Amino acid sequence: MVLLAAAVCTKAGKAIVSRQFVEMTRTRVEGLLAAFPKLMGLGKQHTFVETESVRYVYQPLDKLYMVLVTTKNSNILEDLETLRLFSRVIPEYCRVLEEGEISDHCFDLIFAFDEIVALGYRENVNLAQIRTFTEMDSHEEKVFRAVRETQEREAKAEMRRKAKELQQIRRDAERSGKKVPGFGGFGSAGMSSMSSGSIITDTIIEPEKPKMATVPVRPTGSSKALKLGARGKEVDNFVDKLRGEGETITSNTGKRPSLASNVLPPPVNVESVHMRVEEKISLTCGRDGGLQNMELLGMITLRVTDDKVSRIRLMVNNYDKKGVQLQTHPNVDKKLFTSDSVIGLKNPEKSFPLDNDVGVLKWRLQSTDDALIPLTINCWPSESATGCDVNIEYELQEESLELNDVVIAIPIPSGVGAPVVGDVDGEYKHDSRRNVLEWSLPVIDAKNKSGSLEFSVAGQPSDFFPVNVSFVSKRNYCDIQASFIFFLRRS
Repeated sequence: MVLLAAAVCTKAGKAIVSRQFVEMTRTRVEGLLAAFPKLMGLGKQHTFVETESVRYVYQPLDKLYMVLVTTKNSNILEDLETLRLFSRVIPEYCRVLEEGEISDHCFDLIFAFDEIVALGYRENVNLAQIRTFTEMDSHEEKVFRAVRETQEREAKAEMRRKAKELQQIRRDAERSGKKVPGFGGFGSAGMSSMSSGSIITDTIIEPEKPKMATVPVRPTGSSKALKLGARGKEVDNFVDKLRGEGETITSNTGKRPSLASNVLPPPVNVESVHMRVEEKISLTCGRDGGLQNMELLGMITLRVTDDKVSRIRLMVNNYDKKGVQLQTHPNVDKKLFTSDSVIGLKNPEKSFPLDNDVGVLKWRLQSTDDALIPLTINCWPSESATGCDVNIEYELQEESLELNDVVIAIPIPSGVGAPVVGDVDGEYKHDSRRNVLEWSLPVIDAKNKSGSLEFSVAGQPSDFFPVNVSFVSKRNYCDIQASFIFFLRRS
């Protein structure tokens, strides 16, 4: 058996993580994986396909594929056994079999792949041995970390003890009416003359006893040390001049407003029975138009927090005409759902689990029909004397949807600077670190179903692909809704 490469790829042939065990270029690996989906026939139950030069041995992993690329003269039985071991390794490091999770643990997977195959040949190892080898447990490292943690705890305890001593000295000085001494910790004369250090310490140790902050004493001697909260004479003179001219100066010594209210979304009103309906849609279109692959995953999740209402049933209205496939939870009564569109447990005497998100209904839609694209993007780059003139248009195909927070990301060649933007609907931002021009639109609906963006920048027409689009919507793409919930009385 000669194993050329092992990879986890999408159904479109995009490599997420790939490990080559023989000398191969990146272009060849990407070409082999890109050709793999086109070789699979529809309706066939085989787990391998062959070309003139290589053999693909694969296993589906939900929305992904685990693919081994081998030579044609390798033993197919050994290939299948190796494939099973690869497929068992992936769930050890990834909680869910999704593209993002695989990318986050790509190095862990590569290290595990290296334990299975060396120089193209299978190693005699099992899953437990792979786990032991990749952990690389070290007794010396544990001892070092334990000693360091002990030293850190002792240092923190000494710091708290010293802070309490300084606080006690400050209190004694306040009771006796003497001048409050300052405490500096950096050996600087200017820093030691400041009293703000003791105020900060008091705030940290006893937050439950608020006190009036003392007026900071200006140092009498000259010092070049940095001072927190100190203002230079130039600033004071400038402020005095402004006040003399009649300007109103607002002091900013008060508490700064927190930015959390601007960043965090408003809280969701959660009742005793909380239901969440969500859909995730991902699709890929060709550069010249045409839908290559579209997949939609939807789920209704139920969360019950009160035992009194844990015996419930949910009415579902399915008005979808796109050919969506429905699947209920194994504990849900399928006959009841098929006949009456009601979601309930098989045993009516049982209750839904408390304080857990339970997915009671899932649906899936996969198609290559261009009519199902909710939002189309047309990118027209044309070469000019100074580079490229790019015109991008969007058009909402599903007018019943309202898309919010739409972001259209167009790649920009590196090292050419910011693009010159002409006409634009909405807002744009150039991210020089990621070399991306982000076109932002707050709302796209039936009243604002189309728009365009024009810009010029140096580059070739192929530099502006692929274009990535992301959005959210409060309305489902598939017309599946939960109408109401009714409760079963306890006998």
